[in-house]
Amino acid sequence: MTPVVFDLDGTLIDSAPDIHAAVNATLRSVDAPTLSLDRVRMFIGGGVDVLWRKIVADLNIDPVARADLVAAFMTRYHTATGLTALYPGVAEALGALADAGHPLGLCTNKPMIPTRANLAHFGLGSVFSVIVAGDSLPQRKPAPEPLWAAVAALAGGDRTQALYVGDSEFDAACAASAGVPLLLFTRGYRQRPVAELPHAAAFDAFDRLPALVSSLAALPP
Repeated sequence: MTPVVFDLDGTLIDSAPDIHAAVNATLRSVDAPTLSLDRVRMFIGGGVDVLWRKIVADLNIDPVARADLVAAFMTRYHTATGLTALYPGVAEALGALADAGHPLGLCTNKPMIPTRANLAHFGLGSVFSVIVAGDSLPQRKPAPEPLWAAVAALAGGDRTQALYVGDSEFDAACAASAGVPLLLFTRGYRQRPVAELPHAAAFDAFDRLPALVSSLAALPP
């Protein structure tokens, strides 16, 4: 069966409210201006370092302070799950794919500790055979290496026999450079029009995903 690898933030979970709360708590601790949820959502996808590079630039904070801000943020972020929600239909879609025999993996720029905390919070800790997080490798998406690592663990490295499910520019660029077809979830954290992102198929509801995977898996590589 075709392995299916998933992104996490903006694809399986809407974690922006928790990230927003942790960001603003960190900013308030140093008497810096806070940001709106929509603004923080725009900065999500590239991992914690990219998030804070964008925040520091947006608020004209001295870049020298970034490392301390990241450290303070991580103390809040490690276990932040209270405001995060699964997108509708995610649990059912994952169950249907697993029942059909598809090996499932995760490839995210989120660090491993908060990744596992969120999976445990939603009872998904045992769903994924492999997890490649933002601190698992020296590279992060959009570099292809994290997705290659997930596919190698699930499919022995045969990229033509895997699918990637993601929501953002980072996911589209990663999938394209990795040579893995992308199924684009259109209700995540994407900033550009769907038509501008390379993808094999797009969907806006997870009840469509199992049939979409089946149809793409049946196509010749």
